[in-house]
Amino acid sequence: MQKTVKREASISGVGLFTGEEGAIRLLPAPPGTGIVFERTDLPGRPVIPARLDSVKDTFRSTRLSAGGADLYMVEHLLAALSAYEIDNVRIEVKGPEIPACDGSSKAFVQMLDEAGTVLQGEPREVLEVEEPIFWSDKGIHLVALPSSEFRISYTLHYPQSKLIGSQFYTFQVGQSGFRDEIAPCRTFALYEEISPLIEKGFIRGGRLDNAVIVKGDTVLNPEGLRFANEMVRHKILDLIGDLKLIGKTLKAHIISICSGHTSNIALAERLCRIESTVRGGR
Repeated sequence: MQKTVKREASISGVGLFTGEEGAIRLLPAPPGTGIVFERTDLPGRPVIPARLDSVKDTFRSTRLSAGGADLYMVEHLLAALSAYEIDNVRIEVKGPEIPACDGSSKAFVQMLDEAGTVLQGEPREVLEVEEPIFWSDKGIHLVALPSSEFRISYTLHYPQSKLIGSQFYTFQVGQSGFRDEIAPCRTFALYEEISPLIEKGFIRGGRLDNAVIVKGDTVLNPEGLRFANEMVRHKILDLIGDLKLIGKTLKAHIISICSGHTSNIALAERLCRIESTVRGGR
């Protein structure tokens, strides 16, 4: 059955990219609503559906746009909603960006634990991969294999950083495992890559309390890493969030080599096109 939140929950904070204060409030929604964002700070309260056709930009995060309104960095919240199997929720948003919190999904998991979940009286839609589907470009590869579960196996390769190096992790997507193994893992960047973006004003809210920054062989964050392979775990978090934009429960084993938001969205679009072709021919 479809699922929504049982009661409302809210959180506020600064956006990583815009640097603006923002807030979100999760509200129950009836079956068939899907996940919708409502920009309550704008005239007319424009609604932005969490769907692939709302994707506007994938530069270092996933940005949605609809009704003349934009919303930055939705993937961390969407990852938590995916792990908790939330099909329907209305999310009131004040500001142009989902709060970064600590750069992970930890705060959003806490929100969902506070809100609780409830089953609804309609069956959920499932996208079940029936044959291998792949997307590849240069050194980036994504494969979706038939599976009875939703699993992600990710290989990360950062030859430009000895500290990050090559990392691998495989994860069966589920609520309890996500809470402990994936949700606490923060977004990360190399100092040499992120410093010019900060100087140019592309990242106005970045701080050491909402992102892991690696400089040479050192993690600049006083806390250090939460896991030795926190980086690859965060890449899995991002991929879960991006695939949530398909709008259906996914049954597939996703194998990723060095994918990011752009390639994640490209695979999601290919999955939807192939499913439409298969179903249309039956």
